[in-house]
Amino acid sequence: MAGANIQTFTDANFDAEVIKSNVPVLVDFWAEWCMPCRMLTPTIEALGEQFVGKAKIGKVDTDANRKISVQFGITAIPTVILFKDGQIAKKFVGLTRKEDLAAAITQLTA
Repeated sequence: MAGANIQTFTDANFDAEVIKSNVPVLVDFWAEWCMPCRMLTPTIEALGEQFVGKAKIGKVDTDANRKISVQFGITAIPTVILFKDGQIAKKFVGLTRKEDLAAAITQLTA
């Protein structure tokens, strides 16, 4: 359930793709059964197109990737975390407006 500019992050590739990334990374923690997560998907895909080459945009299926979900204390979904230089820069819980997410990414890429 990912668009062309959306990466799939897993327990196996999270460290290499997110923590060691040289650009900011937006990670959408979601699950197939979560209706608010599904509602957020078009926003995440639009951000993927908007920030090509400036930031990585990706998703973690919390059901399939429990280790990462537990590591980052994901207790409600959707949760969107922005990482920069391997650290959490900003965290959003629940449905979040595209403008708010885009502003946060822009701040990190400036």
